[in-house]
Parts: sequence; structure tokens; C-alpha cells
Amino acid sequence: MSSLLLLTNALQPSTEVLPALGLLLHSVRVAPAEGPALVDTPGADVILVDGRRDLPQVRSLCQLLRSTGPGCPLILVVTEGGLAAVTADWGIDDVLLDTAGPAEVEARLRLATGRQQITADDSPMEIRNGDLSVDEATYSAKLKGRVLDLTFKEFELLKYLAQHPGRVFTRAQLLQEVWGYDYFGGTRTVDVHVRRLRAKLGPEHESLIGTVRNVGYRFVAPEKADRSGEGRKQASSNPASSNPASSNPASATTASSDTASGNGTSPEGTGAVEAAEEPVVEHVKG
Repeated sequence: MSSLLLLTNALQPSTEVLPALGLLLHSVRVAPAEGPALVDTPGADVILVDGRRDLPQVRSLCQLLRSTGPGCPLILVVTEGGLAAVTADWGIDDVLLDTAGPAEVEARLRLATGRQQITADDSPMEIRNGDLSVDEATYSAKLKGRVLDLTFKEFELLKYLAQHPGRVFTRAQLLQEVWGYDYFGGTRTVDVHVRRLRAKLGPEHESLIGTVRNVGYRFVAPEKADRSGEGRKQASSNPASSNPASSNPASATTASSDTASGNGTSPEGTGAVEAAEEPVVEHVKG
């Protein structure tokens, strides 16, 4: 039996969105078809998105879910007419007609979860994000090759956040996923461990763990674009690049010779002119 999360704005039970669910034994929870609603929603084995109406909004929601990394298969429920609008850029794993029978729904759910499990088994034990690497096999984390001295829970928290870059987790979600259901401490524990993690990452990399005000925390994947932007900024601030004459020796030499021969400011140029005029002056006197 799988845990299903149905995202829909219809004021109807789940069996009205996908009637076949009423004949299956899966656990179904319903939440609004909005991105912020997922923050306080526990995880699921499969997410079903109601796409029977308002396809542009549903498309944006699917793309948002894919970009934040839901960590489970994403299946779109549409009418037969809506199939024509579905493309690969929606970011979904599969599509279901709302009239599909229980056997087809069960088969597609089974295949989706099976593919997810195979992908998870084939994934490397080492998680890499920029300069940070987390090795699950040896329970070690390195930053630019430097081993971080982390406690077990600090390592588990860093690993869980790094596995879902960009996804926002509430303190309650992190407490549940990292500390477990049987932990009776408060969410303040999460804040303390995040503060310790940031201190061990150092001032240069503490921003890898971002704070979302009034919500929780997320792992901020480093962007190469920022590095290239810094390079461009340094290039533009280089004095040599802003002075063409200094960066081109040939043009500087040409400008110097033009000045010497044309404007009379060079001592050598002035002497040459006077020497050429002296014989003319002496001939007139004679």
C-alpha cells in the first residue's frame, strides 16, 4: 500500500477526481494545488496533480514541483481532451486519464514507485554540491577537500538538506526526517544544529544553508553564474582595460611620434625646424 498525495482545488473527494482510487487500498491525502501548501505537507510515495481544469496553472505547478525536487514520482491526472496540451517540459513522470480503471491506476503507481526505487539504488553514495561532498558510506563530509568535524546528527541534517537542493523544509519536517518520529524535543533543536553547521562550514560557505523567513531552511546550491559574474566585475574594474592606449603599445608609440613631429613640443623637433631656417636668414643679410 502506497501513500498518495492528491493536489487539487476541487471541492470534491479524491474519488471524484480519480474514481479508481475508491477501489484501491492506498492511503490518499488531499491538499490544495499550490506550491506553499507542500511546505507543511508530509512526504508521500507518489504525488497526483489534478489537471482536469486550468491547465496553464497546473503546468506551472508541475514545473515548480519538479524544480524543488519532490523526491517522489509526479503523476498528472487529466481528461482525454487535456492530453493534447501535455508535453515533456511539464516535468511529470506519468499521466493518467481521470477515467482510468483501478487495474491501470495500480499498474502505473507500481511502475512509478519501482522506477524511483531503481534510481535511488543506482545513485552514487556520494552527494556533491559545488565544493561540498557528502559520503554516506563513510559518514564524512568534505568542503574543498577539508574534512568537516560533524556530529552524527549534524551529518544527517547536512546530508538530508544536500539531497534536496532548493527545497524548503519546515523545522517540524526536519525534526521528523532527521531525528525521527520518536523524538520528543522541540523544533529549537533544529535551529541549534543549523547554527553549529554554519559555524563549521565557515563564513565563506555558511550561506549553503539558507533560511526562509517564517518557514524553515533549505540547501542553497552554489551557482556558477555568480563566479562568472565576479570575473566580469574584476575585468571591468581593471584600469588597463579602460585605457586603450596603455593596453596597446603600438598605438601609444604612434601617438608619441605624431606628437613629436606635429605639435612642436618635442625639443628634437624644435631644433630641426630652427636648423632648416638659419641658412635662409643668413642669405638675406648678405
